[in-house]
Amino acid sequence: MKTLKIDFVSDVSCPWCAVGLHALLEALDKLQPDIQATLHFQPFELNPRMWPGGQDMSEHLTQKYGSTPEKQAQMRDVIRQRGAEVGFEFNPDGRGRVYNTRDAHRLLHWAAGQPDKQLAPKNALLLACHRDRQAMEDHAVLLQAAASAGLDAQEAAEVLASSRYDAEVAEAEAQYQSAGIRSVPAVVINDTHLISGGQPAQVFEDALRQIAQAA
Repeated sequence: MKTLKIDFVSDVSCPWCAVGLHALLEALDKLQPDIQATLHFQPFELNPRMWPGGQDMSEHLTQKYGSTPEKQAQMRDVIRQRGAEVGFEFNPDGRGRVYNTRDAHRLLHWAAGQPDKQLAPKNALLLACHRDRQAMEDHAVLLQAAASAGLDAQEAAEVLASSRYDAEVAEAEAQYQSAGIRSVPAVVINDTHLISGGQPAQVFEDALRQIAQAA
């Protein structure tokens, strides 16, 4: 049996990160028991300077990427289909807002200190954002995600009410940006190999198998 270290660099507001994570999990399930992995979630903020209250999603995408409402609708259809293929449900309504996600990353950094406790809150946050269209800056939303994932709600509230782990999140983001990561998801294996984008499960499976064999 071989064990791979996987750093999943992503933002909870990124729909392709939800697709990529569930495709990766599907691949890892197929590789067991011969290949296992330790999965670590690393922060990447798509909109670190987003103001309180967020911005209309369609308006944001038009301003940031120059996309039209028609292209946005087409991309939502693609993302929903890819999500369905790996068991992740996206909200069919194209309306929504984009929020600052620093507090969500601080919460996940705190969860990393507890064995095997990052995956459940990460998935809960992705569902809250992309299925339920909840505000990722709202501490009540973040606490609900933490509680549903089995984390200590009181300690999670204390983390969010403070500035704990803010510097650590910023440092981690700077580390991956300095390594050349400009878009997410970015999947880093054994601190050496990079798989970019929300790839299909088969792509992850083949790549991980090759990396494990060469290790």
